[in-house]
Amino acid sequence: MSKKLSKKDAEHVLGDLQYELVKLQMWIRKNGLRVAILFEGRDAAGKGGIIKRIISALNPRWINHVALGIPSEREQTEWYFQRYVAKLPAAGEISIYDRSWYNRAVVEPVMDYCTAEQYRQFMADAPRFEQLLQDSGLVLLKYWLAVSAEEQVERFNARNDNPRKRWKLSPNDLAAIERWDEFTGYIDNMFLGTSTENAPWYYVHGDDKRRARLNCISHILGQFPYEDTIGDKLKIPKPTGGKGYASDSAGPYIRVPEVY
Repeated sequence: MSKKLSKKDAEHVLGDLQYELVKLQMWIRKNGLRVAILFEGRDAAGKGGIIKRIISALNPRWINHVALGIPSEREQTEWYFQRYVAKLPAAGEISIYDRSWYNRAVVEPVMDYCTAEQYRQFMADAPRFEQLLQDSGLVLLKYWLAVSAEEQVERFNARNDNPRKRWKLSPNDLAAIERWDEFTGYIDNMFLGTSTENAPWYYVHGDDKRRARLNCISHILGQFPYEDTIGDKLKIPKPTGGKGYASDSAGPYIRVPEVY
């Protein structure tokens, strides 16, 4: 295994990939595609980091970042897929799921958040549900970010040592370490039962988080025959006037103190 990619080298490549992401978004917008990208993986596998690098380059009007919390009392009585369906993209949009309906494939059964029957029903329903989505014209991509036990513990310790990141840790994260092998069993079953020809799972080795981000973004770009539709530079007109904005002394407003 090669050494981890340096921040400098990673950012150089990332800039080029983000430019390609802009081209891709403009092409998706122009052609009216509906794209849903699922990111799953163990805690601290790097889902948030990849998603952040993708959406930071794009027009937020046309991208939906879906990170749902614990279902409400009402949502618990709905069809399981219902609240995820509500976040699916319209024409010209991309929806990125930071965890998705696959919570029920791994996290929920391990942590006893669902019954054995609910789990069995999900495993039967998920491929059929995804086929319906694709039959409607939706482009569906599913990524699993893999991380070793040693790397996961190292990242948990880094979060724990940093007060600004400690909020990322939860009791579930700590339980995940103790139930590593149990998680592995359900992950393997998920791949076997829900990786289909039309909606396969793409596996991303994530111990080197910078390489994982670049490899994943590169793979996403490779799934589309996109073209550069950004267009030529626009001619910026010269301003007419220029004195019509509020002055420092006029107007019923409170000025923000210039602390810095």
